[in-house]
Amino acid sequence: MTSAQPSSSIGSFLHRNEFLVRRLHSLSGLVPVGAYMTVHLVVNASILNGAGAFQKNVNAIHDLGAILPVIEWTFIFLPIIFHAVVGIWIAASGKSNTSQYSYTANRRYSMQRLTGYLAFVFIFVHVFHLHGWFHAQWWLSNVAEPLGMAQFRPYSAASTLAIAMTGVVWPIFYAAGVIASCYHLANGIWTAGITWGVWLTPAAQKRATAACAVFGVALTVVGLSALGGVKATNIEEAEAVETAIYESRVKSGEIKPNPHKRAGDHHESKLPVPEIGQVIEAAPISGNN
Repeated sequence: MTSAQPSSSIGSFLHRNEFLVRRLHSLSGLVPVGAYMTVHLVVNASILNGAGAFQKNVNAIHDLGAILPVIEWTFIFLPIIFHAVVGIWIAASGKSNTSQYSYTANRRYSMQRLTGYLAFVFIFVHVFHLHGWFHAQWWLSNVAEPLGMAQFRPYSAASTLAIAMTGVVWPIFYAAGVIASCYHLANGIWTAGITWGVWLTPAAQKRATAACAVFGVALTVVGLSALGGVKATNIEEAEAVETAIYESRVKSGEIKPNPHKRAGDHHESKLPVPEIGQVIEAAPISGNN
């Protein structure tokens, strides 16, 4: 007797447990993936308050140290991978009838699938572009950085982010990715309400549609505002503020010197480094970058 192919076994497992898998997929899209994305965009928008505010928010997360990769993989990356894999399976096994019935719901179903694909590609590239996927030094030095990836430095947050967003290609890519991700989340919330039986009547669904639309538009504005804030960042001024914060923390013993978490010599800053008391106060710490 020949053994079944692995892909066939996986497909069989998914079909046998379809009820549970679909609900776990729906739940993972809300918590932790959707919740994390919302907080992530809001914290990124803190760059509008200045490099100091953004830097202190980033510091609060990276102060977690060695436990940070564990948290990232447990509560962010693995749930995203699960949601993406199951989402692709659902999209591949589902059928849209927009060619026969051009109803709004069917169009939204097609858009949900399309934005899901776009969001997956966006997140995959985004993490490589800014963080290099993995924190291991050998990987960063020998793979990610030679390819021009892993651009972000946590102790030089605003300046390295601004450098990574120079030109027009990356900003356009990020804007498209943010829009697709926000639509996918907002429409996914509406779909989850159906899946979990929260809104089943036509009146309830109409109210939910309006609420999800408002949420989606608001989150998109936040995400694009963060991108606008990055593009408006003065790199030299940001570097000066970041240096003041970094040197103050090293001097106080709060952190140990770590050149790799600092920006490289992209260019010589012509501005004097301000005293730490001159650094803009941070906004309330609420998330990660």
